[in-house]
This record gives sequence, C-alpha cells and structure tokens, in this order.
Amino acid sequence: MTNPGWGGAYGNEPTPPQSRCVAHPDRPTGLACSRCGRPACPECLHSASVGQHCTECVRAGSASVRPARTVAGARSGSRYGLVTYILMGLNVLAFAVTALQSRSLIDNTVGSPLFQAWALFPPAVATGDVERLLGSGFLHIGPIHLLVNMFALYIIGRDVEAILGRARYIAVYAVSLLGGSASVMVLENPTTVTAGASGAIFGLLGAQAVILLKLKRSPTPVLVVIGLNIVISISLPGISLWGHMGGLAAGALATAAILFVPGSVRSPRIGWIAVAGVAVLALAVIGFRVLDLRSQMGL
Repeated sequence: MTNPGWGGAYGNEPTPPQSRCVAHPDRPTGLACSRCGRPACPECLHSASVGQHCTECVRAGSASVRPARTVAGARSGSRYGLVTYILMGLNVLAFAVTALQSRSLIDNTVGSPLFQAWALFPPAVATGDVERLLGSGFLHIGPIHLLVNMFALYIIGRDVEAILGRARYIAVYAVSLLGGSASVMVLENPTTVTAGASGAIFGLLGAQAVILLKLKRSPTPVLVVIGLNIVISISLPGISLWGHMGGLAAGALATAAILFVPGSVRSPRIGWIAVAGVAVLALAVIGFRVLDLRSQMGL
C-alpha cells in the first residue's frame, strides 16, 4: 500500500523551474505584466489602472498619448521662461558693453562704439545701417531704463512664452521690435536717436491681450496697463511713444495671425506664413521711408 502524500513516485518529482524576469534573467519571479504577460520582477512592474505593467509597456503607452497643447499649439506642462531669460541676458550684456566702453554706468551712451553703431537713427538706416532696426532694441540709456524694461520683460514675457512656445515667442518678439522700428522711422523726428526694448515689450502686451481674447477672458487688465503706459509715454519727455505704439500693433497682429488665422494652430505652417506677412508689412513701411529719406538727403 502506498501513500501519494508521502514519498513514492509523486513525492520524488522535481519542482518545475520558476519564471525569470525578462529584463533581469538572474531574478526568479512569480509576477507578470498584466498587459503583455511577460514575467517581470517587482522592480520592473508599475501600478496601472488595471493590474501592473512592465517598463516597456509603460513606455509604449506613454508614447501613444498625445501631449496637452496650449491654444497656440505649444506643448503645455513644460518649463518655460528660457527664451525670456536669454533675452534679458542679451540686454544686460549689451548694457554692460556700452558701460565698459563709455567707462560710465550712468552715461553709458557717451563714447560707446556699440551704442553709436546700433542706436536707431533713421538717416543712418537710410544709408545702409539696417542692423539698427533690431540692434537698437537691445540697447538702453542708463541703468534705470534697463531695470524698468527688464522687470517688465520678466513679468510679461514668461507668461506669453508659456502660451506661444519658444519659437512663436521669438517670432512675435522680433516682429514687435521690427514694428517699433518701422513706426519710429515713419513718425518720429528723423534726427532723434532711439533705443530700448520697450517696443518689443509693448508687443508682448499686445500679444497678451490677444491671447486673453482667444481664451475668452477679459483683456481689461492688460488694456489698463497699456493705457497707463501710453499716458506715461506722452507725459514724460524722452520716451518714444511711436516706438511703443508700433511694437504694440505688430505684436498684437503677429499673435492674432498665430491664434485666429483659420487652421494656423492645427497647421503651424499657416501661422508662420501669417506672421511673416506682418514682418513683410513692417519691412515695406521701412523700405518706403528709406526711399523718402534718401531722396531728402540727395542720395
């Protein structure tokens, strides 16, 4: 008489081999991925809504999920502000160079070759110094001028960059600079020298107002800020009102081109073409003014 529970044929059978983790063959495991069924050790399994998934299945699932996008089509949830900080750094660097060249922190424009080469002076643009159209936006007259503009850029720029994304933000900033220069070329006294990032910053204010309209929120707070700055520009001497207005108009138009042109958010190429159209318009205005100035100068 035999007892199957004690010895005999059944008691001497070998134990079946235990499964091993596909990622770590040296680790035996009794667990498996509930998605693909492959054995995996506890380190390679991640909690899911149903069961546990291995690392490869989690990676595959993440790749198939579309990232969240802003109203401008930029990826949301990422860290933004990098371009704003770079722009601030470039402005500070340009100021430092002019201060070193002039050997004065207050009178940094006196005797500075960089300031003389980049400051917006319409007759010089008419004779070929086109770098002044954008370069003037990185120059500042004294430390107070720099600090005020950089504080405004820090407050406004990061929010606009977060919505537009880095590439679109750079485009709007550049077009705003160009629009401010175009307005100065046409409407300011041609003998006036202009410098500062405020034209581009006004462009970002215009962009912010357009973004709020796209989000169906009230742009009143931004419009109040714009109105106050217009009053300040009119009241205080030495401030380029037309440079501010040109930047404001160009920034608002460029952002509207990105957000409101049909299909521009779904098809970025359409938005870029629309922004380029705003830039071409500003360049056309500058071109006509250059021809007018050259004729006045007898060139």
